[in-house]
Amino acid sequence: MTAHFEPATIGIVSISDRAASGTYEDQGLPTLKDWLHRALRNPLTFQERLIPDDQDGISNTLIELVDAGCNLVLTTGGTGPAPRDVTPEATLAVADRVMPGFGEQMRQISLAFVPTAILSRQVAVIRGQCLIINLPGQPKAIAETLEGLKDADGKPRVHGIFAAVPYCVDLIGGPYLETDPAVCNAFRPKSARRPKPTSG
Repeated sequence: MTAHFEPATIGIVSISDRAASGTYEDQGLPTLKDWLHRALRNPLTFQERLIPDDQDGISNTLIELVDAGCNLVLTTGGTGPAPRDVTPEATLAVADRVMPGFGEQMRQISLAFVPTAILSRQVAVIRGQCLIINLPGQPKAIAETLEGLKDADGKPRVHGIFAAVPYCVDLIGGPYLETDPAVCNAFRPKSARRPKPTSG
């Protein structure tokens, strides 16, 4: 039963001039919510934002979400080399610490599909007790990045980045995130694992 899991507040931010102006329907926020609901067993509260590609606006939104109590913020969009792609700059501007391994792994996953993955500039940072991660803009790429790649037997071929997220959130003082192994098998050292909640 979900009552036995810690509640978690997650910020999700879709960054797109065209979606924010209503030119087309945003796909980022629904994709993030759907994946997180499938992957996590915790009761979730979302802080959702749909904003344009404006560096100061993105930075201010990230600060606002951290101040609102989010321990995890996921952004989508604005990480390429185009002039309006400023999400990484806006994210680094609010960072206390940079977590380069996330960006390295995201590009490794995407390179299995397209050679243009090397153009991606996604970053991850810590601000206070919050982990902020820039994800790709395409819905399919969002899920692939979070889950990773599996072989024909369902075993991980390339680990998705979310496998490391719960333990990182532990280390910075956030809630204990419990994943559904069928979607994402989070890794924690044995000393950091808690007993599985029981129903009833």
